[in-house]
Amino acid sequence: MSVKAFELVPAVERDLLMGDKARINIECIECCGKHLYMGTNDCFIHHFLLDEVTSSKGKLSYSAQKLLHKYLGLKKPVAELRAASALERLIVLCDGIVFLVDMVTLETVPSAAGGGAKIRGVTAFCINENPVNGDPFCVEMGVLSSKRRTVQIYMVYEDRVQLVKEVTTPEQPCAVSLDGYFLCLALATQYMILNYNTGASQDLFPYNSEERRPIVKRIGREEFLLAAPGGLGMFANAEGVSQRAPVNWSESVIGAAVCFPYVVALDESFITIHSMLDQQLKQTLSFRDGHIMQDFEGKVILASTKAVYVLVPLPLERQIQDLLASHRVEEALILTEGAQQNIPKDKFQILHKRILQQAGFIQFGQLQFLEAKEHFRKGQLDVRELISLYPLLLPASSSFTRCHPPLHEFADLNHLAQGDQQKVLRCKKFLITYLGEVRSTEAANGCREDVDTALLKLYAEQDHDSLLDLLASDNACVLADSVPWLEKYHKYFALGLLYHYNGQDTAALQLWIRVVDGDLQDSTRSDLYEYIVDFLCCCSNLDIVWKYADWALRKDPTIGVHIFTKRPASKDQSELSPDDVITYLGKHSQALLLYLEHLVLERRTQKEKFHTHLAVLYLERVLSLLSESPTDEKQLTRARERLQALLRESNLYRVQCLLGKIENCEQLLLERATLHGKLEEHDKALHILVHKLRDFPSAEAFCMWASSCQDSAYRQQLFHLLLGVYLDGNQTATGGGSGDLEMAAVDLLNRHGEVFDAVRVLRMLPEGWSLQLLRPFLGQAIRANMHACRTSQIALGLARSENLQLLHDRV
Repeated sequence: MSVKAFELVPAVERDLLMGDKARINIECIECCGKHLYMGTNDCFIHHFLLDEVTSSKGKLSYSAQKLLHKYLGLKKPVAELRAASALERLIVLCDGIVFLVDMVTLETVPSAAGGGAKIRGVTAFCINENPVNGDPFCVEMGVLSSKRRTVQIYMVYEDRVQLVKEVTTPEQPCAVSLDGYFLCLALATQYMILNYNTGASQDLFPYNSEERRPIVKRIGREEFLLAAPGGLGMFANAEGVSQRAPVNWSESVIGAAVCFPYVVALDESFITIHSMLDQQLKQTLSFRDGHIMQDFEGKVILASTKAVYVLVPLPLERQIQDLLASHRVEEALILTEGAQQNIPKDKFQILHKRILQQAGFIQFGQLQFLEAKEHFRKGQLDVRELISLYPLLLPASSSFTRCHPPLHEFADLNHLAQGDQQKVLRCKKFLITYLGEVRSTEAANGCREDVDTALLKLYAEQDHDSLLDLLASDNACVLADSVPWLEKYHKYFALGLLYHYNGQDTAALQLWIRVVDGDLQDSTRSDLYEYIVDFLCCCSNLDIVWKYADWALRKDPTIGVHIFTKRPASKDQSELSPDDVITYLGKHSQALLLYLEHLVLERRTQKEKFHTHLAVLYLERVLSLLSESPTDEKQLTRARERLQALLRESNLYRVQCLLGKIENCEQLLLERATLHGKLEEHDKALHILVHKLRDFPSAEAFCMWASSCQDSAYRQQLFHLLLGVYLDGNQTATGGGSGDLEMAAVDLLNRHGEVFDAVRVLRMLPEGWSLQLLRPFLGQAIRANMHACRTSQIALGLARSENLQLLHDRV
């Protein structure tokens, strides 16, 4: 694709050169600084002074002043001119003779004594621009002889030339270029590289010099440009290897030059300009009758037979900007990166970053987000340049101003999208992704507030799931800008998180409470009430806890009490006094009960007042249910089970206090029995269980429970007491009741025979009882007695044995 890389500017007009002499033609040119030399077909050398003139609009032109012209005294055209500025000499080829001319006076330099200043029989010559001789006042020159297949190497001094090397070639050379020890030659049928120091040679590729004029052009250190068959411009280095792709120029090229990164070629009608970076044709200029093209110190000069022109390269930055203006991003980047070697490192880095940023915005405008993101990253874009495209995303406190000159052509996102809301949405989604990636990198250094605030606004607007993650983590969102934005999109839970992050817990709780109470609408969390409870549970500010716990308890006491029961214990967390909590919960009976259960049953707090308080609440609940009509049996059963469990398991409550409350309650006999057991009034307890409740399994269970932490003698005593209650009751009872107690006594003996003292039991039993009823008990008793007897005999035997052993040891 085309790009305007050069402008063709006239340097020496026809009239200035020829005057009224119409037959004068330019044959060769040479430029040294501001000095331009031309050789003409009438054997004259013309000397001009070229001055660059820049207009107010930045346009470059040339002003030529003719200083001198000189006739060389020969009848042939001047074929070649080369300047040796260190010697103040021009090396001239005319009529097959190379000789020296003074650059100022244009006088031919006479030969020095004992040396010659002329070389005869020459068809072409070239200057070694990478000389191997260290003498600064000596020029190295390669010469082609018209009579021999040789290349001669000369040293040119101020007033003489000296042959130092002659190298034979396989064919007659017709063009030559020299770099260091390397000769690049166009022979009659091929190109070759020849090292004149070692004699090593490397054939390159065939070429017919009779069909078209060969081109051998040194373009850099040990690198040459050659005209190859098929209209190709080939590159070759000193090893004969092409490290660049060829350019496809015209079949009829008559001259070529390199002005990096371009290859400029001249044919009969046009100047073509190809890129060395991507080998594409970039520009074509019409130029008829052109027959000379040379590059001098980066300046490309062309000549027709009548006038001289300078091919002026446009500034590289302008070329790149033109490419970017045409949205040719890849070409602009290739041109930028290819020009690295010609630009100082610091300047290149600045230029390269800016071009990458501009390229990124072009691709962003084309919705090529992956490519845009990569260019933004490589170009180290100030992310605020991108954010500023989105209206209102930057906080009002931001000091950012856009780069000048601007990196893009967009006023804002609306200008870019031209009303296409789908495009706007895609751009916003890209920014969300991009900001999420860069906010924790160096790209956000110094502008974290701008980045996080913009990200918050986008998340809120797009109802993005990551909004809460942003606010729950370390962030730099600007509160003043974020509050109205979150309110606008009804993100009250998120706003509360932001308040909390900024240390405004009261504001956060007030906002959340309004959402739970229905004053504000926000569906972010359906469990917001539970979240508030958890928040208060972990809150270190006790004033806030006391202030808002009442609301939570009124809302749901069973969950609200978690503020106190699930409060984590840590060094950083302020402790709540249980006494203060119990006082606070006085008006929330259900929560108070749950809290006391937490203290007594979960935390195992060993304080009498908490145990007594809980037992009293349990008892009051049972009494309340008993007083209801009709009574809810399920609730009553559960309430009594909890009371009974506490009465059995706790040893800290005030027994007399509770006993006084149920002394006259005949519906809570089991609980009274348990309390008498706590007072070790076992006879009263068993009397209630056996005679009032007629609950024989509970009586046995009572004996097991009351003796659970005692020795076997204590347990035996209790069971004997129960047996006595059964037997005494059997004697006093009349009717069917006596039979129940008799069977209860038999069952007790048969089930727990190992506990009883058999002899004592036999003395207690009525004489009329059948031994058959007591068979299980008597079997257990006999086995137990035999086991005890034998065990004691064994123990006695062991003791005697040990005693004898001790006596023996003493003797």
